[in-house]
Amino acid sequence: MKTMKRLALIGAAAAMGSAVAAQELYTPNLSYRTGPFAATGIPLMNGQRDYMLMLNARDGGIGGVPVDFEECETGYSTEKGVECYERTKDKALVTQPWSTGITLQVLPKTNVDQIPILAPGYGFSPMTDGRVFQWAFNTPATYWDAMSMILQEISGGDLASLEGKKIAHLHLDHPYGKEPLPLLEALGAQYGFEVLPIPVGISEMQNQSAQWLQIRRERPDFVIMWGWGAMNAGAITEAVKTRYPMDQFVGVWWSGHSDDLQLVGEDGKGYRSISWSLPNDDAPVMADIREHVVGAGNSLATEEEIGEVFYQRGVVISAILAEGIRVAQERAGKAEISPADLREGLENLNFTQARIDELGLTGLMAPFSTSCSDHAGHSGAWMLQWDGAKFVQASDLLQADQTPIEPLVEEKAREYAEANAPWPVNEACDG
Repeated sequence: MKTMKRLALIGAAAAMGSAVAAQELYTPNLSYRTGPFAATGIPLMNGQRDYMLMLNARDGGIGGVPVDFEECETGYSTEKGVECYERTKDKALVTQPWSTGITLQVLPKTNVDQIPILAPGYGFSPMTDGRVFQWAFNTPATYWDAMSMILQEISGGDLASLEGKKIAHLHLDHPYGKEPLPLLEALGAQYGFEVLPIPVGISEMQNQSAQWLQIRRERPDFVIMWGWGAMNAGAITEAVKTRYPMDQFVGVWWSGHSDDLQLVGEDGKGYRSISWSLPNDDAPVMADIREHVVGAGNSLATEEEIGEVFYQRGVVISAILAEGIRVAQERAGKAEISPADLREGLENLNFTQARIDELGLTGLMAPFSTSCSDHAGHSGAWMLQWDGAKFVQASDLLQADQTPIEPLVEEKAREYAEANAPWPVNEACDG
């Protein structure tokens, strides 16, 4: 409550007492509404956009300053993503790359440009190390967190039970798809299960007959999918066609899009996807979006889409950014913040359950907090399961086992810094 009162005062000062007109908070989004990944990009971007439009309509923005949530279309192309970054960086408070490939390309640039990267639940997993990656944030959980939680779930909580089993990693042949392999292979060596990497090229996404022929031949005990866009629908369709047991087929959080499962309907029953967000139409924020954005005719989303996982995850993503801006304003004592101020805000997120409820996000996300050393927060996630018509919650909140992850983060962060020397490290950060 104190925070909201202080921000109200900041907003009032910006509106009444400033000799210079309040500027907009420029938070560009490197979107992908076109191309082979548009099916997943569109609902995510719509959810993000509608949350910011709601804040502008309901609150006049954040701290009294309107949000300019401009999109720069990349089509998920790394080259176009870098062009969008360069085009927007002069005014930007933040960059939202929306691709692990783009993230890796702009990561070294942000040290020079001093612009925070916000990559919620994606990007280079070692970015959680805020000492090394001072300008990068992959809140609320990393891909290595996701793999840890998936393995815990399919093993019944005991990875030793996977000994002698075979796990296929069906993945987009792209930095995103390869990201969890270091942890998966390390755990396979530790616990005695075989890892079978099966890449899917972008040109093969809609015709994965070769990959699923390999799965039929190898007969893995589980298939873990790191898919995106059209790849997800192609894989789920092939799994049904080849009669692979759907309860042994599990996807990362970007492979849990309702539209992909609706293609197979009842035949997809049992498929699971780890998720750091939950769909909850009854969350108060959803009513506010319907009142201020949908009801005003300003949303690009369909009514069906608004009730689904990806749209509502987009809402959560923009809520994380907005909270980072609010915290930055509070700490800086001003409404018009700089990228450096926002970095401090993102390093001091504290999504307690009380704060989640206050923001109207009840039931959509789990509590987490960040610090100068922890840029992810490791919120945990739930397992969602397709019931034949929709995704439903199928587990309590899971938590990643950080025991094997932390040394891997330290190792890979150090390797990255050495490979990109001279690389600044925040030695003063004590966590």
